[in-house]
Amino acid sequence: MERSTFVYDGDCAFCTRCAEFIDRRIPTGVRVVPWQFADLAALGLTEAECEEAVQWVGADGSRAAGPDAIAKLLGDSGPLWRVAGAGLRFPPVRAAAWPAYRWVARNRHRMPGGTAACSLPQEARERLYGPAGRPGA
Repeated sequence: MERSTFVYDGDCAFCTRCAEFIDRRIPTGVRVVPWQFADLAALGLTEAECEEAVQWVGADGSRAAGPDAIAKLLGDSGPLWRVAGAGLRFPPVRAAAWPAYRWVARNRHRMPGGTAACSLPQEARERLYGPAGRPGA
């Protein structure tokens, strides 16, 4: 793989807003892609892993999930963001980041930009909203 990939849930409005923030504000050569449009097999990921947390697949084949994936993304960006990524890898911060990440993931439908569909498993979202995430799609 020639460049690293950051994978998020494209059916979640909150996650999509965060990915748009990355595209606009964080200078990185990382490919940021919703898992629904990614070649998961080529990345070595499963739908279950992607539903559970954001994923990082490095150009070198390294993998990370959740706040560790976010730290990798930040570490592959501009100087200020690299400092934030290093801070996220600092053991006490990392220990607190995982419970915080899990709380946000469970409550993402309540976050700004989130929707009720964000709280549903992928199978239920597709049943209710179709594969494109829209009713009747």
